[in-house]
Amino acid sequence: MAPITRERAERIARAHACETCGEYSFKKLAVKPASAALQEELGAAWIATKICGVCGTHQELGIDEDGDVVFVG
Repeated sequence: MAPITRERAERIARAHACETCGEYSFKKLAVKPASAALQEELGAAWIATKICGVCGTHQELGIDEDGDVVFVG
């Protein structure tokens, strides 16, 4: 099975609420391919970096090839 596209990874990241306030509004959202180390260690294919539009929390999500969130930090 082919890994999910960047657009699909972005949709998954937008659908994941802020860990601090629970809102779905983001000032910034960027999705980039995961580094080789993260792919090997955690199985992440994409890394989404987002900044909450309500509380300003900076978060990173790791998304695997199947579209599952493998870590939030």
